[in-house]
Amino acid sequence: MTDVARKYYLLDTNVLLHEPLAIYSFEEHNVVIPMTVLEELDRIKDRQKDVSRDARVAIRCLEKLFQDASSEQITQGVPIDHKGMLLGGVISIFADHHASFMQEAFSEDEPDNRIINAALYLQQSKAPAKVVLVTKDINMRLKAKGAGLKCVEDYRTDQLIEDVHLLSKGYQQVEGTFWDNIKKCETFNRGEDTYHQLTSDKINDPYPNQYIVDEKYQFVGKVTDHLKHNIELLDIGYDRLMGQQAWGVNPKNIYQGMALNALLDPTVDLVILTGPAGCGKTLLAVAAALELVIEKKQYDKIIVTRNTPDVAENIGFLPGTEEEKMMPWLASVTDTLEVLHKNDNCSTSSVNYIMDKANIQFKSVNFMRGRSIQNSFVLLDECQNLTASQLKTIITRCGEGTKIVCSGNLAQIDSNYLTPVTSGLTYIVERFKQFEGSANIYLNGVIRSRLAEFAEEHL
Repeated sequence: MTDVARKYYLLDTNVLLHEPLAIYSFEEHNVVIPMTVLEELDRIKDRQKDVSRDARVAIRCLEKLFQDASSEQITQGVPIDHKGMLLGGVISIFADHHASFMQEAFSEDEPDNRIINAALYLQQSKAPAKVVLVTKDINMRLKAKGAGLKCVEDYRTDQLIEDVHLLSKGYQQVEGTFWDNIKKCETFNRGEDTYHQLTSDKINDPYPNQYIVDEKYQFVGKVTDHLKHNIELLDIGYDRLMGQQAWGVNPKNIYQGMALNALLDPTVDLVILTGPAGCGKTLLAVAAALELVIEKKQYDKIIVTRNTPDVAENIGFLPGTEEEKMMPWLASVTDTLEVLHKNDNCSTSSVNYIMDKANIQFKSVNFMRGRSIQNSFVLLDECQNLTASQLKTIITRCGEGTKIVCSGNLAQIDSNYLTPVTSGLTYIVERFKQFEGSANIYLNGVIRSRLAEFAEEHL
């Protein structure tokens, strides 16, 4: 590739915090790290926040690339070596801090301004090569464009879909009558279960554990195998699906029925539940956890964890043990336990008894790293605020005999750097779609109350 064809990607700090290994995503092009970005990473790495880990990972990655380079080589650029493979591009550090030779568009009081000034200088000095500022800060992108920078982009390498409406829902609703669309079908039994091996043009891009629904004629099947020309379906049956029960909870609609089926399936190690507030994600997960731990004794304990932007910063200011500190952020689970036992003579005593019998443990996401979790039911709530790398860290903690449920509402993202299409929740839905040990369900419909339903639709 010629020098003119090579692009210069100038990375903002928030890109490396969002994806610490982002420098490997630009293939044969040149990556430029402004000195201001290194300074910001240095300030962030010692904070008591979750992003401090990402800052340290990014710093170590840069140190590995530059460890044998001279100061001239660091300025000119060193080859990007990823796991022993040269990607073709080079990475350099640009001394943007108080550079007198730069034509400033903004005052240098703010780090963002210095980074934009550096991009403008490179745009002029490297012409006709294209210089691209990569940042996840919308306001910074607007400022850079207004200052005359021609190419400004969001970091989208980890974005698997263009629009959240394209996200897999975990089921297909067949138009018309399901059996009228079947060209060829072979039915057989395995034990007590009935299977259909069939061909159909109406089933598009099937994947393991995807549900096929004909609600009008009450047929529900689950994809168990996808051959070259045929699809194998487990015939669940509408009545059987809606007749399921977990800790006294029955599904109130077909979506909850599919979710409960996946939660109770011992062959599914990862269940991903998405949907609006009040659709029953936490209720179904907790009910299934109690059923599997206490009644069926498939797991030894229940571990509940979640992440919010303030957990890592504020948890130390609360009194008590780790579990007591986590209680304010895990009130949704304790509220659910109270709902499940509201008809008991003494609901408070029942909840305390169940928490002890099911060995329910409340853990902070920050203390999940380095653990190996065995024979447990793990509930990761509100994980729309986690990045893909954070979710990977947690999921890889799960050892033998562990089931993990990731739930969240993509309309309630609190992170400054995440959107519905870049959330780790969206990422794992698409990445695990072809994995036979996972299932994802979008729970359509709010069943909490008519007030919650109206608010979800109109606010």
